[in-house]
Amino acid sequence: MIELIDVSYDVTEDNSDISILRDINIKIDERFVAITGPNGGGKSTLARLIAGIIKPTKGKILLDGKDITDMSITDRAKLGITYAFQQPVRFKGITVSDLIRLASGKDISVSDACVYLSEVGLCARDYINREVNASLSGGELKRIEIAMALARSTKLTVFDEPEAGIDLWSFQNLIQVFEKMHEKIQGSIIIISHQERILDIADRIIVIADGKVTAEGDKDSILPEMLNATGDCRFIRDPECARV
Repeated sequence: MIELIDVSYDVTEDNSDISILRDINIKIDERFVAITGPNGGGKSTLARLIAGIIKPTKGKILLDGKDITDMSITDRAKLGITYAFQQPVRFKGITVSDLIRLASGKDISVSDACVYLSEVGLCARDYINREVNASLSGGELKRIEIAMALARSTKLTVFDEPEAGIDLWSFQNLIQVFEKMHEKIQGSIIIISHQERILDIADRIIVIADGKVTAEGDKDSILPEMLNATGDCRFIRDPECARV
């Protein structure tokens, strides 16, 4: 379980303090939680705070009751937090097989690594020995990163807008992958997303706007409220929505 207690995050710009997040209080122990809201509301900042990329200006972050507020991203990873970037990193000279082995934390066989690739809809023989470089598309990188998360199988996995930069076909496959993860995961998944189809498979939705939690609950209570508030696809987006 991850818990944020009175968490705030400020930045200094032109000698002035700007508040990005203010007094966030959330507790997450469900298997699948989606965090959504308008652009600039503080969603990605919240994800980076949980991962340990940045530290809060105020407040505490607890993992299973342990205070991890001042821990580095490396120490949090050792405790079982995985963070998937909005734009996955490319590693010249490192193969897909290398990454999956590193993620698993053990010397798994090629056939075992291929199982994780198959889970995300990639043909193992076409990808297992490929370098993680510019030859891979954004959608391919996203799915490889998810395969790494599956191999790592930690108590908490955070995805920051996994749908960003991928085409419609890849997005449809991405939804299927998350549905499988929802069924199999032993810990919790947090997904920062605008996509209605991702929100629709979440156990709980948290809305962040203007640096604050403005709503939280199950999809049946949150999604209609958000659609009524916006009247369009403003921040519940879908690749097939003509108004995006």
